[in-house]
Amino acid sequence: MSFEIHLTGHVKSVVRETLPGLIADLVASGITAGDASLWGPDAEAEASGRLGWVQAVSVSRPLVPEIEALRAELRARGVTRIVLAGMGGSSLAPEVIAQTSGVPLVILDSTAPSQVLAAIDGDAEAGGLQQTALVVSSKSGSTVETDSAKRAFEAAFGDIGIDPLERIVVVTDPGSPLDRAARADGYRVFNADPTVGGRYSALTAFGLVPAGLAGADISELLDEAEASLLEVAIDSADNPALVLAAAIAGGEPRRDKLGLITDGTHIVGLPDWIEQLVAESTGKEGTGILPVVLLPVSPEAEQTPPDMQIVRFVDEANEFHFRERHEGEVLVSGSLGAQFVVWEYATAIAGRMLGINPFDQPDVESAKTATRGLLEARPEATDPAFAVDGVEVRVSDPALAASGTVADVLDALWARLPANGYVSVQAYVDRLRLPQLHGLRELVAADSGRPTTFGWGPRFLHSTGQFHKGGPAVGVFLQILEQTDVDLEIPGRPFTFGQLIQAQAAGDADVLAAHGRPVVTLTLTDPQAEVLTLFEAAQ
Repeated sequence: MSFEIHLTGHVKSVVRETLPGLIADLVASGITAGDASLWGPDAEAEASGRLGWVQAVSVSRPLVPEIEALRAELRARGVTRIVLAGMGGSSLAPEVIAQTSGVPLVILDSTAPSQVLAAIDGDAEAGGLQQTALVVSSKSGSTVETDSAKRAFEAAFGDIGIDPLERIVVVTDPGSPLDRAARADGYRVFNADPTVGGRYSALTAFGLVPAGLAGADISELLDEAEASLLEVAIDSADNPALVLAAAIAGGEPRRDKLGLITDGTHIVGLPDWIEQLVAESTGKEGTGILPVVLLPVSPEAEQTPPDMQIVRFVDEANEFHFRERHEGEVLVSGSLGAQFVVWEYATAIAGRMLGINPFDQPDVESAKTATRGLLEARPEATDPAFAVDGVEVRVSDPALAASGTVADVLDALWARLPANGYVSVQAYVDRLRLPQLHGLRELVAADSGRPTTFGWGPRFLHSTGQFHKGGPAVGVFLQILEQTDVDLEIPGRPFTFGQLIQAQAAGDADVLAAHGRPVVTLTLTDPQAEVLTLFEAAQ
């Protein structure tokens, strides 16, 4: 079987009660047939142009020989290192495909200057810029991070005498600003299906081109996906997408936190892709499902909050249950292609159950607008409420900084958490230099006693950022920034990468505060030294 799901305890009862209504309403077959009316009259116009992912396997088949031919051409020219510049759905799916396939793919979904430089320079083992090709991936064709990376690589290739036209490949929607400009300049362009939204695009050119060029077997991936299509299309209690949707969006009261645990599966990084799919699709109109990526030993896994449903990814769901017996959890196994298909269906069905449009992202633009305003106005940085041990503290509400220690500020932030709240940790840093910062999530979850998400900025702005503004107003937000002497010009732009990432963090903090969300911003003036200070404060 391409996909297996095992239920026990309360969630089994929830699914049993929820499934008959979904089957009677012909939801699964309706999605397969492209019925845009499933999400109500307000969503019908948008949904009618956003259901192309249902046909992605057949539409994408002709791309496979094109991608394989380009890979062979590049390798014949000594190009063995592929870098992907993309955000959100444009980077998370190919990252999962490449990691699961065991092929190297450099992901550039950051504006941290030193991380951009590392993507450009490479290393001795992987090959430097001489052996590098760049995939520029943007559905809208106007994503500022992706455009900035393209400009930086064009300049870097030119500096060493390489024609960028030979090394840059573009993936975008037909007719987008990037499509028009790239074709006019002579770049190799792959167009994706414009009727597929970014977060549903795993099996389109956005997922296949970068992963395929990196060496993944994308034909096998499409075979895996195709094997699951009949299962998800039928209105039956055996449909895994209906079962999964009922498990994550059913029940009263609904468990609106979704704990995602990888526990012995061959698939690498799938929860990160699911996080952006579910959060951006459902987090709006004051409702939503908040995915929380966990370890098997995370506090939320050891003592699961009453408003959290755990989904555990394993290699054999039924066998795992009889061996481990995780009562009340959803155990899931299956091929990567099947996971993509089932989760896309289940998320769209969950949106219908929540009464929202799962295909729009009405609050994502607010942070982009705020960022543009800050880049144009270039205001002076606001003074911190205080600084201690090299950490500058800024707060959205002066009451949060009533005392002069970082630990006290964090305690004051946790005190703003309602009983059903969550903490969002957002790290606007170079994650290649500070990977240990991700460990802060575990400490914050234990210290706050509530589900805690962790996002690398500005990547999360294109995924969970929608949930933060449009979902339930129960979150508190901790931003981590870094001061660094490293910066990089963006050719043709009046701002640098360093100024861009600072504006992105400040813009998002402003929008969150305007929505009444408490925000604490901690700036590390000596990041390598002060991470320890931060960890101690979080304990």
